[in-house]
Amino acid sequence: MTSSIEIRHARVVTPDRVIDDGHVVISGERIARVGPTPNRAVSDGKTIDAEGRILMPGLVDLHGDDIEHHRSPRSGAQTDMRTAVTTADRTNVLAGVTTKYHAVAFEDAPDEGRTLDDAIAIAAELADESYTLGDNRLHARCELTSESVRAVEGIAGEIDLLSMMHHAPDEGQYDRGEFEQHYIEDRSWPDHAVDEIAAQRESLDAATRTERVARLCEIGRRAGVPLASHDDDSAAAVEEMAHCGVDISEYPVVLEAAVRATELGLTTVMGAPNLIRGGSLWDNLSARAAIDRGVVDVLCADYHPPSLLLAPFVDTGESLSTRVNRVTRNPADAVGLADRGRIAVDARADLIVVDQSPVPTVERVLVGGTDVMRSGESRDDAVQKLPPAGS
Repeated sequence: MTSSIEIRHARVVTPDRVIDDGHVVISGERIARVGPTPNRAVSDGKTIDAEGRILMPGLVDLHGDDIEHHRSPRSGAQTDMRTAVTTADRTNVLAGVTTKYHAVAFEDAPDEGRTLDDAIAIAAELADESYTLGDNRLHARCELTSESVRAVEGIAGEIDLLSMMHHAPDEGQYDRGEFEQHYIEDRSWPDHAVDEIAAQRESLDAATRTERVARLCEIGRRAGVPLASHDDDSAAAVEEMAHCGVDISEYPVVLEAAVRATELGLTTVMGAPNLIRGGSLWDNLSARAAIDRGVVDVLCADYHPPSLLLAPFVDTGESLSTRVNRVTRNPADAVGLADRGRIAVDARADLIVVDQSPVPTVERVLVGGTDVMRSGESRDDAVQKLPPAGS
């Protein structure tokens, strides 16, 4: 028998409007009805009174590298793989993320905290996500080294999103000082290792780089997964990647790159923490400035899942639906998941109930129609007692 849930008296955020006193009926895994709250219950199943709170789609995060922090909370200290995935999953669900693309870096690190073997192991664990609450997927972030490209090619069947990155001094998001700061202070690499990796990456010639990008694009095409570029720092860089077949431009470093990506029909992704903080951590393109120019399609969690929930509540002068679409419908569409990220009839019932006061907080999460999480005190006694359907 198909189970049903009715959520009543919510501010329902649909892709094009907000229903101030709305309800949603879920049948099985899908949304069966959306509209104003009727006087009587229309479902014979469970009834949830949202008491005026916001009901919006579960968040879809295309790029969150927080799983690596759960795997290696400190340099040289690792948790077991299942604990890392479970903790990342629960942390994201609590932040309202119901579809997560874990951005796993395919690169070798001298402190053994980020290695190709570890990336491959995370990929294997994500492929077996029967014990998770949300929908967890692999975003393979491939550094343009021959070893990284071979590793990605070896697990192509486990990849859901593939991006290409080349972190080198004075290229992309980092100048030389920022490059050293990132790897020494944030990643705990020894000074000599940073010097070695900087020299190695600076030695990559244009022909070899082009060959590796083309190879990764071919791997992505064969696997049937979306392709993303990373830290595009010019319009020319965007054009090169678009010509290769890239679908998504992540973290454009300058406004001209974001504008060109939009002109070429690429999905432009920026970090939600950038918007929340009021600027880039590395003094690159401001997410707010790019939004004001109309060149940001998607916001992602980057390194901080709670920022993805906060982002749609930053007043950008746009409608709430437009802001919510950037963290729900738009990212889902960018990776071909047209069944979610929206409150609409027949859509997958991934939903979150959000209390805005004092800060946006998730109170309830449903994934595929299953009530998977409630925060705080049980609200069962507060569920509105209504006459049964048809009475």
